[in-house]
This record gives sequence, C-alpha cells and structure tokens, in this order.
Amino acid sequence: MTTTTIRLKQLSAAMLLCGLIGCDGDVNTNSDFTAVDPTAPVSDWQLVWSDEFEGNAIDTRKWTFEVDCRGGGNNEQQCYTDSPENAYVSDGTLKIVALPAEEGAPKPYTSARLNTKYQGDWTYGRIEVRAKMPYGQGSWPAIWMMPTDDVYGGWPKSGEIDIVEAVNLKVADEDGNVESRVHGTLHYGRDWPNNVYSGKEYTLPDGANPADGFHTYAIEWQEGEIRWYVDDYLYQTQMASQVRKNSRGEVVGLAHRGWFAEYFNQVTGDLEVQYNNAPFDQRFHLILNLAVGGNWPENVNNLGIDADAFADGQVFEIDYVRVYECAANPLTGKGCETVRAGYKDADTLVEGQAPIPSPPSTGVPQNLTIFAGTPNPNWPAWDCCGGSTPQLVEDDERGNVFEFLVGSEPTVNGFISRSAFVSEPGSASPFDASPLLETGYIRFDMKVTSMPNNPDATWLFKVESNEGSTEVELPLSESLEGVAPASGQWQTYTYPLQMLADMGLDVSGIDVLMVFPAWGAGEGAVYLLDEVEIAGADQTFPELVIFDNEQNLDWPMWDCCGGSTPIEVMDDEQGIVAEFAIGSEPTVMGFNNRSPLGSGSPFDASALLSEGVVQFDVKVADAPANPDSFWLFKIEADNASSDVELPLSAGNAGQEPVTGQWQTYTFTLQSLSDAGLDISAIDVLMVFPAWGTGEGAVYRMNNVRIYNPNADTGNNLVLFGTDVNPNWSIWDCCGGSTPTVEMDDEKGPAAQFMIGSQPTVMGFLADEDVTFDATALLATGSVSFDLKIVDLPNDPSAPWLFKIESIGASTEVELPLSEGGNTPVAGEWQHYSFSLQSLFDAGLDISAINVIMVFPAWGSGEGAVYRMANVEISNN
Repeated sequence: MTTTTIRLKQLSAAMLLCGLIGCDGDVNTNSDFTAVDPTAPVSDWQLVWSDEFEGNAIDTRKWTFEVDCRGGGNNEQQCYTDSPENAYVSDGTLKIVALPAEEGAPKPYTSARLNTKYQGDWTYGRIEVRAKMPYGQGSWPAIWMMPTDDVYGGWPKSGEIDIVEAVNLKVADEDGNVESRVHGTLHYGRDWPNNVYSGKEYTLPDGANPADGFHTYAIEWQEGEIRWYVDDYLYQTQMASQVRKNSRGEVVGLAHRGWFAEYFNQVTGDLEVQYNNAPFDQRFHLILNLAVGGNWPENVNNLGIDADAFADGQVFEIDYVRVYECAANPLTGKGCETVRAGYKDADTLVEGQAPIPSPPSTGVPQNLTIFAGTPNPNWPAWDCCGGSTPQLVEDDERGNVFEFLVGSEPTVNGFISRSAFVSEPGSASPFDASPLLETGYIRFDMKVTSMPNNPDATWLFKVESNEGSTEVELPLSESLEGVAPASGQWQTYTYPLQMLADMGLDVSGIDVLMVFPAWGAGEGAVYLLDEVEIAGADQTFPELVIFDNEQNLDWPMWDCCGGSTPIEVMDDEQGIVAEFAIGSEPTVMGFNNRSPLGSGSPFDASALLSEGVVQFDVKVADAPANPDSFWLFKIEADNASSDVELPLSAGNAGQEPVTGQWQTYTFTLQSLSDAGLDISAIDVLMVFPAWGTGEGAVYRMNNVRIYNPNADTGNNLVLFGTDVNPNWSIWDCCGGSTPTVEMDDEKGPAAQFMIGSQPTVMGFLADEDVTFDATALLATGSVSFDLKIVDLPNDPSAPWLFKIESIGASTEVELPLSEGGNTPVAGEWQHYSFSLQSLFDAGLDISAINVIMVFPAWGSGEGAVYRMANVEISNN
C-alpha cells in the first residue's frame, strides 16, 4: 500500500487562532488505495508456520486430536475421535469426515477436531486456509481460533476468533433458495450467558457455493483490528472499541463501538469493562473441525439433521494452512495490511457489542418530557417487533395522545432514543437522570381501550439504559400507585429512580421506556399513553450569549485570515448587530474565545446536551461574487481538538440564506456531539461562505447563543389563562362584535366569540408595538389552546381554520384546525397544538408573532359561538 501523508509545518500564532482546519480545508491524510492489488501477496508477510498436507499422515508435531463426546457446548450430535476414518491425509489434502456412528454409540455421528495448541500459537498475523466445505442439513464445518492461555478468564472472556463457519450448505428451502453463506465472527465479553458476539456473513460471487470447490479463507489480525477475507476479497473488518473523551479527560462515549473485555483491575480489584485491545491481544491457536447438528444448524434452514446427507459421510477438505507474521512489526502486526478502498465503510466495518459508557454526569438536575401532547423528536414512539406504527390520536379527555396496539406478533411498545430509531430532525438523546436520583421518578399516564385477548396477561413496565447495557422490568402493579390497568380509565404510574437504580439500572443513560402486556400474551391490546416524563428537578441551566445587540468581550468578533475587523452596525430590523465582510483573501469568520483574542475560558455545554442548541440569526447583506459559493457553519472545541462543519442550511430545514432577509439557524448540541464535537470546551463559532469562494460577501449576525430553549426562563407567552394577557386583546376583525370573557362550567373563565351576519375572523391581537419572539422555543415549543363550540355555524359543513401572523402580516400561516390534533365537536372541549417548528417551516417569522386566530372559513361562520381557554405559546 502506498500512503501519502501531508505533514503540517509549525504554524504561526495567528494561524493557530484560526483552528488549523478552520482556515483551510486541505489538512488531510490520504491513502492511495488504487495502488493496492488485494490479490497479490504483500512482501512483508513472512511465512512462519504451515501445513501443506503433502504426506500420507497427519503431522502430530503440529496437530493434536481432541477426543470427546461433549457436544462442543452446542448440543452437537457427534463424538470427536482420533480414528483414521474421521481424519486422514491423502492426495495433498486433509480430510475431516463426519460418519454415522455404530449402533449404541454415545452420539449418532463421529467426526474429528484438530488443534495446534502449544504447537502453533500466535499473537497477530495472517492465518490463511484453503478448503472445500461439506454440505447437507446439519453440517457445521469451522476454521477458528481459541486463546491458548485464557488470560482474561474462561469462554468467552478471553475471546474466540471464527475465521470461517458455514451451516447446511446446499440445502434448498421450499422456494428453491440454496444455502451458500459463510460467516466470520468474534466472541467476547462477559461470562455466559451475558456473552456477546459480532460478525458478518458473506456470499460468493456468481452463485458459487463453498461446497462445490476450494476457496481461500483468511484473517489478518493486528493490534486492535481483525479483517476477514474470502478468496482475498476483504468483506469484514472489526476493531477494538475506541473511547471518546472530553477536554477534561472524562469518558463521554465511544468513537467506535467494537469489541471489549471485562476483567479485574489489578490495582483496585474491581471488575471493570475494558475498552482496549483485549481480549484479542494474546496468543491463540487454530482449530479445524466438522460438527454434526447442534444449536445453530438444527434450528435454521430445513431444521434438524438430514441423515441421508451423512449416510456415506461428509468431507471437510483442507488443502493447506499457512500462518504469516508481519515483518514490518511482529509485535503489533501492523504495516502489512492488505486493504481496499472503503474497508472501514458502513458495509464492511462491523459494529461490535461493547457496552456504551455513560458520559460523566453534569450534576445539573434536569427534567425530560418524552411526551405531553406533542411528540419529542428525540424520543419517538416505537413498536419493537410487531410491525405496527404507534399513532397520535385524539382522546376525549386528553387531546393528543399516543396509541399503541399489539397484534398477532409478540412485541413490546414504548419510547426509544437510540440512533437506529431516531430520524431527522431528532437525534438520539439518552437521558442522564443521575442528578435526580434521590427525588426523581419516571411517570406516565395510561388508558387501556382494549384489553388483551388473554385476560391473565400481566402488564409490565421496562426501562433500559446505554443500548440495553442495564435494564429493569416490573409489573405496573408495583408502581407507587399500586394499581393494575382498568379498561377505559386514565391511570398514573410512578417509579422512583432510586428504586430502579437499586435494582441495577444505570440511570445516567436512560434510552428506552416500555409499557406492554407480557411477551406473547398481549394480542388484542390497544392502549394510550400521555404525560410521559422523567422528572423531579427544579431546573437551572447554563447559557452563553455570544452576541445579543452587543458584543460579548469574552467572545469577540473575529476574522481568521482576511485581515479585516468585523464591526458592530445598526440594522433597521434588529438594532445593533455584528457585521462581517470578506475581501480578496480567503478566510473564515465568526466569534473566538481563545486567548489572546477572547477570555480563553471555553464554554462547557455538557449540562445542555439533551435539549440544548446553538442558535443565531443571519442576514446576508451582499452575496459572494462567486454564484457557486455555499454557506457553512463550523464550531470548534478545546483549541480545535474537535470540530464539526456543516452546511448552514442544515440549521434551517434546508433553507439557504436569502440576501436581505434575517433567518434563524438552530443546531442541537446532541447532533453536534454525535458528530464528534467535545461540547465541554466550545471556544470558536463560525459562519462563512466556503473557503476561497466568499469574496464580496457582507453578512450580519445577532442573537448568537448556546442555551436550553426548554428552560423556564420566562420565554413562554400565556395569552389567556384565567383572563386576557394585558398586552393582548380578544378580537373580532371585521364583524363588529366584542368578544367577551364568560364563565364556563368546566374551564372557568374562557374567551367567547360570536359570529353574526358579517364575514369575519376572530382570535387574539397584540397591542400596537407588541410582538412575541418565540425563537427560543423553536425546537420543542408549540401554539396550543383548548376550544369548545357552543353553537355550530348555520352551515354545519363550514371548515374550521387556525391562522397565525407575525408583525404587520409580513408572514402568516393558515391551516385546517384539525391539523392541531382534533376535529371540532359541538359541546366538547378539545385541545389543539401546532408545533412552532412546523409553523416556522411553513414560512412563519416566529420572532414577531402578533395575531392568533381560530374561525370558521370566511363567509361561512354565521351563527357560530365558541370559546377558547389555556391559549399559550410555550413548551407545555
């Protein structure tokens, strides 16, 4: 392999302020994979052990027969013997033969298993075997490796490397599909039955079957990495887990989830998970065997063992075994890699089963609302295994709630925050509840609308953390309320966090909540969930204001490399703002906290991880001269030890900046952390046209901050609680009536509207020069209200509408009222909610809201009387 590396020379202090990659996009390490022929031998691989099977007997200086009838720990149906009928050398190959046993034998078949223990043991290298596989239902050939010394404990704690296995080759199912797969696998982890494995299957090209001819199976094993090959094609890579740390050296997660080990710390004596090269850093020996039956082959394909396939014996034929050492570095095995482009891409690099470490607790108590009328995009509702999609439905008492059902397929239902299940705009956000441990709880409300067909089905609550690393399952009847579900009734269930922690739950990384009838007993169940939360805290959050109509001197405006000085200017719409201008010199611009420009005290956003955002307003005054230029957002931490660069449009539903218009851009801290940013030491924030394309650009920024938009900072607006907000009025646009406040039997004070013969619209109108800025609520906020129709319009088919406007009707959005979650019904209070994100995406300027309206369609509302209560713009 030819590797070309661009090495960095020492940079000046001025360039260091820019953050290396922040000033130039060309600091890379490039590998020229086109120079590699993966089928050609690599000169640095040196043969250190081999058996070509050219004699007429098995070489017992290299191979030891294992003789037993233990079934291999997998309920296999053969005894392993040292009989020449089961293993012999002839015509240049080793034959391992599985045969029917004599009547009365301990097992119905005999076969052979040979190993090289103490005669061939290696740490790192290339192990290559050319073989032809046996076939038939029940056949299970394997070329694999086991640890010679069990340094980390018994199986699988010291590891297992399966170079190649196959089961039931050439067996056809009822649709004519023929089994032709081979498998490469690693086994590792904790003591059985908590052991884990990871691997990948491979199918030969052009429909070839491994049982029809010889093929070469190999691994290349080096420190921290193992690669699998068939006929020199690299089809799988596995790696040791790579720990991710923040600027304080604290573990915050895994940069790569691979294998792991668990063993006792020699200093503390504690049993610990180890994220290093163990257990695949010790010597292993090779094993060749042919099993008959067992847990795997007997439970797949056509099931069981086909006696006819073994009547005349099945042969596992090995042409040669060769072991190479990497001469470039025998101690690590590195430097001889036979690789191809993309050998660590998503199709080739296998994710392991290492438990994901919990990030250090911020110590800041925070509440989490998973669902309360509005879905949390970071915690979608989820059906594990039944194939249904939980639905947002209208409940007469609660308004929007989630409905779950259980069909014929066993399943569990609930809410999940793992990357495999969270789609845009959400991101996986495991919740750290450890600061809530003493006083916090998990609580939810449930109503069963249809009980399971099985009346004895037990209802359960289950919570998991860190990708299932820990879990607790309890009956609903063991909640604090101690009640079992009753059909048709809303009931509350509460589980203290301390109780769950005492039962083994790691509360620092909660990522799944489930409520369900016991597995396999739930068919027919339909149930609703609402008010799902992990709570118990009076919340306080850190906040960083970088620019809000004035410069934060700890975070000065900054031109990296162009020689300009960004300035404060007066903007007609936003007042004092930051202005940046790009000249002929390529540059990036933004705000810099690093000394000597700034205070040198980076911002620790760890406490904001689950709900925090980076948010700012941008207006392009003059577009770049280059029409192909595109805008970027970049953020760095800890003196550029980590950074994330994204299209600016990713922060605004794909919307590029529009010249002359202010636009708001929001990036969640969770997504930035997932992309690799160390959020514990943020020190540079940049917005700029792509490097070298920005000449002529002039742009402005304001309201630049890192904060939790869900924090209770007075950002909510209540238009009508028990009375009208003093800065707003209940309002009839054009009909000449005066809306009133009436006493409702259910809600108490409510705003009442009446439509006469004149067409009109009605709602709430802000006083002159009053607007509401909902920008801080964008990520999870909503416009919500309760509505009751006292009298329907004379035209009962009149559609009901919701409309919202911003200052001077400069922007507006009109929607069917039903899109808020319900269809109006005369005489019933119903709850409606419109997410600010959806209104923003539809074009509303949420920074200056001044009108909210609900009404029957223009000209069709005569006779309508309706009431509104609990009208607010908030995170509730």
